[in-house]
Amino acid sequence: MHLPFLGPRHKKNGDPAPPADPEAVAALLSECELLRSQAARAGVRLDDTPASLEALDQMVPRWRDDAETLPWLGHDAGLYLGTVVVRTVPGAVWQIRSDGEPVVRLASGRVAEVVPAGQEWAVSGVPELSQLYAEIAED
Repeated sequence: MHLPFLGPRHKKNGDPAPPADPEAVAALLSECELLRSQAARAGVRLDDTPASLEALDQMVPRWRDDAETLPWLGHDAGLYLGTVVVRTVPGAVWQIRSDGEPVVRLASGRVAEVVPAGQEWAVSGVPELSQLYAEIAED
């Protein structure tokens, strides 16, 4: 089975499969259903802009009381941060590492590991997503 969003695979004859469609990867990674649901309940609209990251930073972190939700929400927060970067920073693209972890590759070649950053934000609120975005965007 060929799942294009997972990246290159080898066909049965050994030829590599075509590379993943960047738009399909971006669409899949931007879903962030749990984060979007939590934000909507708090009245925060996630429109894939840097301003929405600032709004997330201001949310009351009720998810910290739920040990089961916390890691998933952090993962979604990292994917959302990456989504905002990919959609607003020229030359930024999603890349799936060999271990399956999605990262953002910037035009400079630097790689931003957004998922661990989102997980740290979900646990402690530091660093703020808007601050992380500013640091990534200035690269």
